[in-house]
Amino acid sequence: MDAILLAGGVPTPDSPLYPYTEGKPKATVQIGSKSMIQWVLDALEESQTIDSIVVVGVEDMSETLHSTKILDFHPAADDIIRNFQVGADALLAHKPDAKRVALVSSDIPMLTPESVDWVVNTCQESDEDLNYCVIEQSQMEKRFPDSARSYVKLRDMSLCGGDLLVIKLDLYKTRKDFWRKIFEARKSHLHQARLIGFDILLLLLLRRLTLEDAVHKITRRLNITGRGINCPYPEIGMDVDKPHQLEIARRELS
Repeated sequence: MDAILLAGGVPTPDSPLYPYTEGKPKATVQIGSKSMIQWVLDALEESQTIDSIVVVGVEDMSETLHSTKILDFHPAADDIIRNFQVGADALLAHKPDAKRVALVSSDIPMLTPESVDWVVNTCQESDEDLNYCVIEQSQMEKRFPDSARSYVKLRDMSLCGGDLLVIKLDLYKTRKDFWRKIFEARKSHLHQARLIGFDILLLLLLRRLTLEDAVHKITRRLNITGRGINCPYPEIGMDVDKPHQLEIARRELS
C-alpha cells in the first residue's frame, strides 16, 4: 500500500505551538536529532507494508528529508481535505491502478513501523471505503499518562482518534459529492451536524451509541462503507498539538 503524508499545517500566532514554529510548518519542529516529519518518514521507511510515499507540504525540505520511498513532493493547499486531494491526484498520476492509500499525519513522531504494519494489515482484512483508527482512553493514558488528550465518550468506551487511516481510492475517484460535502462541512459545526444528522449527534452526546453503532449509522448516512478499528498502538493517536505534547515527544525520542 502507498501513503500520503500530510505536512501542510502551519500554526498561526494564536496557536500554542507558534513560539516553536514561528510561521513554519509544524512538521519542521526539531525533536531530538530530527525534524518531526523525519521521525514519521523513518517509521514509514522501515514499515514492511508501505511501498511509496507522496509528501504534501514542506516541499522546500525535499533535499534534506530522507526516505527511499518518497515518490513525490507537492505544495500544501489551504486545508487538510484539499491536501488529501492533492496527494491522491499525485499518487494516481504515478500509479493509476492504486486501490487504497494510507493517510498519515506528520505530527505523530512516535509512530513505529510495527504500528503502521498492524493498521495496514488489519485494513486489508476487509473492503470498506474508509478505515479509521481509534484508541481507547485507558490505552492512551497507560502509555502517555501526561498526554491530556480529549476523548469522545461512547456507551462502550471513551476514545480518541488516530492519525493514520486507510481510504479506498475508488471513494475518491467516483464520489466527488462525498468530498464536496466533507469540504463544505470542515469549518462549520452546524454543517458537520447536518452531514451526519442531528439525531445521530444527539445519540452521541447522550452516550447512547457504541463504537459499532456510531460507525454503522454515520457511514450509512454518508452512503459509504467504513470501519472503526480499535488500535492497540497509542503512538498513532499521540499527535503534537500543544507544548506539553511536544515535550513528551522530545523526552521519548531524545
